[in-house]
Amino acid sequence: MMQRFLDPSVLASISSLELIAKTVVDGFVAGLHRSPAFGFSQEFAEYRAYAQGDDLRHVDWNLFARTERCYLKRYEGETNSQLMILLDASNSMQYGSGIPAKSDYARYIAASLFYMAIHNQRDAAGIIVFDDEIRDYVHPSTRQGQLTRLFVALEQAEPRARTDFLKPLARFQALLHRRGIVIVISDFYEDPAAIVQAIESLRFRGNDVALFHILDPLEIDPDLESPTVLVDMESDRRLEVTPEYVSTYRAKVQAHIQQLRELTQSSGLDYHLFLTNQPLDTVLRQYLSLRRTR
Repeated sequence: MMQRFLDPSVLASISSLELIAKTVVDGFVAGLHRSPAFGFSQEFAEYRAYAQGDDLRHVDWNLFARTERCYLKRYEGETNSQLMILLDASNSMQYGSGIPAKSDYARYIAASLFYMAIHNQRDAAGIIVFDDEIRDYVHPSTRQGQLTRLFVALEQAEPRARTDFLKPLARFQALLHRRGIVIVISDFYEDPAAIVQAIESLRFRGNDVALFHILDPLEIDPDLESPTVLVDMESDRRLEVTPEYVSTYRAKVQAHIQQLRELTQSSGLDYHLFLTNQPLDTVLRQYLSLRRTR
């Protein structure tokens, strides 16, 4: 089988988010050899007869043992599933050592998940774009034109301002009227304890919450050959560093990532670290593989 991996640098040259999402999802589904009719819901809906090429993992073998007939379990998508993405559009997300920048990579992920949820599974989906305020909100829906509304929100989510998780998430609590899957996409440049404290409340109503941590490879392993001035993209604070500082920096970044991972997992949240040089279908595979094991 020819495994299809998609290069973000190629996708970055494509202006249409819908085309990006369709390309990524089609490649992902083809790579898995599974039906495109999969989604996020875990609620049983009905049985249907097995057809050649269907995934045998969905066969009800207990029913087969009783009837000697092969049926697949189908799951409700339209009425019992909801995907909500909270997208960080603060200034730090515009950083990129190459193509794409973190903000673009985050939007590619969101667009692909929206395409899967709405186009393939008919799930409800919505988005909140935030920095230190909620900048845009598209209510979760399955109505006609929802995918277009979500892509418009993504197109307009250009980075600006500073990050503040508390205010946007507090308002989101008031907007959340039914449980579902909530994915927070950010570079999470904030104290890990403050991040988890702000986000873990989303689980209280039965939501399945995941943190998608988006970083550029050079943010983890910088390449400094001479003294350099680093600039905070949100505060404009400047710091002059030397190559000798790199080892100290690496240790601090790894400690930040490890603390965030441990705190989220201890709070019952999913955590995923994604680098912007990773193929997008690989990113989707990591996320959905984890969901299948839960």
